[in-house]
Amino acid sequence: MRINDIIIKETPDFVILNKPAGLLTIPDRHDNQLQSLQGLLRKHYGEIFTVHRLDKETSGIILFAKNEAAHKYYSQLFEGRNVKKFYQGLVNGQLIPATGSLDEPIMEHPVVKGKMVTNKKGKNALTDYEVVESFGLYSLVKLQIHTGRTHQIRVHMKHLGHPIAVDELYGTNAPIFLSAIKKNYKLGKRTEEERPLLSRLALHAWQLHFKDQQGEEHVIEAPLPKDIQAVVTQLRKNSGQSSELVL
Repeated sequence: MRINDIIIKETPDFVILNKPAGLLTIPDRHDNQLQSLQGLLRKHYGEIFTVHRLDKETSGIILFAKNEAAHKYYSQLFEGRNVKKFYQGLVNGQLIPATGSLDEPIMEHPVVKGKMVTNKKGKNALTDYEVVESFGLYSLVKLQIHTGRTHQIRVHMKHLGHPIAVDELYGTNAPIFLSAIKKNYKLGKRTEEERPLLSRLALHAWQLHFKDQQGEEHVIEAPLPKDIQAVVTQLRKNSGQSSELVL
């Protein structure tokens, strides 16, 4: 992977990238040799500063600072909740009501390491959601997080009873196959085994809204990646829905 291929916007102070799914934001604490976006950026720029993170299996927009002053500014911007963060995700089932907010504190799971749970003893966490399109089996949802807790969207969607699709930790790791969406699906004559449309967490960091150090407003967007878009396209085709996504 070439860093230049995933850069969305770059200034002297920051670089914004469209992180592929399956890539760590920073090296794993248990294995520093694992490839990470931070490591790739350090090879490219020499010096780079991490401002926020995305889960390994989450794709989409992420911002890194290119100098210490920018790092301080953008870290404070995120910590002060002065950045609007929007995601898109496929969740299992049909959300009713179609819009809502989850104000549910989150803490570490008391037994399972690396897992989070909603609990009144946890740190406050606020997520807004809005169903963009509903397909019965799945719903395409726009999500805005007002806090930045670990696994926040995944935990809140599980709390609602509609976990993010293909979420091994909070739902099921079962991939999404076309045969589950399309009626009368048949394998091709030369195909022995069906390949999944999506085999990773169906969550994408979609937009960032913020002001830079000069006071200029930015709205940065990363379109849905091909794998999630492929599922949405097939759901539309087989649900008799419009081919346009309106947000």
